[in-house]
Amino acid sequence: MEQATVHTVGSDGSATVLRDDGLLVDVPAAAVVAGGWRAPRPGQRVTLRRENGVVVGMSPPHGRSTS
Repeated sequence: MEQATVHTVGSDGSATVLRDDGLLVDVPAAAVVAGGWRAPRPGQRVTLRRENGVVVGMSPPHGRSTS
């Protein structure tokens, strides 16, 4: 799992996140929804989940709300 910070949120519900190693990663809207987000905001910390190299989930760090 990768740790990152939300950089931007698209009007379609997708997001771009900044990984801790400085790489920007596009997160599709389906992966944002799969993580249970209602309204992610720039600056929020997230954990990315990948399957076969594709981001399939963007979750809050453990114990945090997705509001």
